[in-house]
Amino acid sequence: MKAMVLCAGLGTRLRPLTERWPKPALPLLGQPLLRYHLSVLKAAGVTAVGINTHHLPDTMAEVARAECARAGLPLHVVHEPVIQGTGGGIRGLRDFLSGDDFLVFNGDILYPVDLRPVVAVHQASGALATMVLQPMPAGEKYAAVELDAAGRVRRIAGFGPGGEGLSPWHFTGVHVMSPRVFDFMSPEGAEDINRDVYVRAMEAGETVRGVRVDGYWSDLGTPSRYLATVQDVLAGRVRLEWLGADSPLAGTARGAGGTWAHATARVDGTVEGPAYVGRGATVAAGAAVGPGVSLGAGAQVAPGARLQRAAVFEDTEVSPGEALSEVLAWGAHRVAAPLNGR
Repeated sequence: MKAMVLCAGLGTRLRPLTERWPKPALPLLGQPLLRYHLSVLKAAGVTAVGINTHHLPDTMAEVARAECARAGLPLHVVHEPVIQGTGGGIRGLRDFLSGDDFLVFNGDILYPVDLRPVVAVHQASGALATMVLQPMPAGEKYAAVELDAAGRVRRIAGFGPGGEGLSPWHFTGVHVMSPRVFDFMSPEGAEDINRDVYVRAMEAGETVRGVRVDGYWSDLGTPSRYLATVQDVLAGRVRLEWLGADSPLAGTARGAGGTWAHATARVDGTVEGPAYVGRGATVAAGAAVGPGVSLGAGAQVAPGARLQRAAVFEDTEVSPGEALSEVLAWGAHRVAAPLNGR
């Protein structure tokens, strides 16, 4: 089985971080977000992966090549000089994907779940596509996917044939598709897989199904959501142990209070858990780190610095006496990430 990870997005809400990394390449506790996706896909039986690129294409392709080599998955890359949307992006990999049913995974989420049951349900149903759903997150305003009593999608973000007695659900950004989906795509131009392609298919009588898969899900598309995800991982609210060597906590030593420090990290100051100190990071004597802090590879925290509920990206220096709280720190940038604004 093959899969596509959508990697072309601009990541405007995460600037300036996305001036350095496309969203799927963003480090999350010391490793690219893409590594988590590949681990989930490989566990689901995927044997080859394709991506589309647009924003920072060389960086995205370089990270994808390294991560796919690490995972033992062949990689196929298609570059979009003009961004094509989710539907156009999938269409661009038609030659790669069209041999059999395939998975599509949004590149900017954290969703470490077992997708094998979804694949089995999809293949048994004969549906054009199966969308992976969850109950609508409290307080969020995501567009709803509406199902009928038989589990068939009838409306997406207000578009589609509709019907009576529909129930609203949240789309996780993961689907399984039949190659028949390409028959409902425009020959060229940008389009959305949900609002355009699926709606076209449903109106032509095809079945798009929805399947609920419970498990931790986060959209890392804003500074607040990124930092909230870091807090959830550090607090143990995300089931990552089944990822084995792909878990960010693999290869670290756990200390009191839920502190994880890589073997090459140097901690002379105070670290209060939950916290993560990555490869080659240093906490100088007189510095206080935690709770709720992630230090990326090579990060340096100087004497007198005070950090809590913060993510410090790779090779970033926190100055003597600097205080960081609810912030993403990269280089000279300090990006506010209020946790009540997720």
